[in-house]
Amino acid sequence: MPLLRSGPVSLTDGAIARIRELIRSGALPPGAKLPPEQRLAAELGLSRNLTREAVKALVVSRVLEIRRGDGTYVTSLEPRLLLEGIGEAVELLRGETLLELTEVRRLLEPVATGLAAVRISPAQLASARGHVAAMRAARDDIEALIEHDAAFHRAVVAATGNQTLSSLLDGIAGRTLRARVWRGLVDDGAADRALAEHQAIVDALADRDAVLAEAAALVHVSSTERWLRRQLEESLPRDVSDAVSSSVSSTVVGDAASELEEP
Repeated sequence: MPLLRSGPVSLTDGAIARIRELIRSGALPPGAKLPPEQRLAAELGLSRNLTREAVKALVVSRVLEIRRGDGTYVTSLEPRLLLEGIGEAVELLRGETLLELTEVRRLLEPVATGLAAVRISPAQLASARGHVAAMRAARDDIEALIEHDAAFHRAVVAATGNQTLSSLLDGIAGRTLRARVWRGLVDDGAADRALAEHQAIVDALADRDAVLAEAAALVHVSSTERWLRRQLEESLPRDVSDAVSSSVSSTVVGDAASELEEP
């Protein structure tokens, strides 16, 4: 089987690499229009079919965009575009792999929050405060909690001024996992604790205390990680690790399905 696939895949990958090199070298800068397919294929020394497949792949990865009736262009290549696929991949993560995701978030988000404490503007701080207030007012409204929780964390990380960091963290904070966590917290009567953790972050940001803001964010993300780990451990007997992974995966998929069914 690998032999059957190696030829076409390697040729297509080579075609993709050659177009990417034109972009990296500046020959095709952000916003540039690609030559017509036939001319581009001739310039690259490739068949039109290979060139077409390479362009399609780069469109999917947001490197190129097709403007109907106009042509194919290099995108802005901004982090929000190129890293957008991370969020889609996160929604497919299964079982214990979700713990790896929360570990990544634990490594990045507290540091980002500490950085935000020294860079946040009055308007950004007001936005973060507003989302915490909205979460508190929507104490038992799961959908509102999810919406304002996500917006709160986006506002905090956006205050760093680092678009790449914002895109990464927004991507790994999958909505399905966020929904599962909030449903579990509300059912367990632990939502007030989570809201208090958000308030502690806002208070530290207001004081422009980077160390305290980082610590508050670490407490918050670690609480989520502990909650998820406990769910994994309690799903099925601990000596059946594969079954545990499958159980959590099914629950997350169930959450996603239920969201699709909602009007």
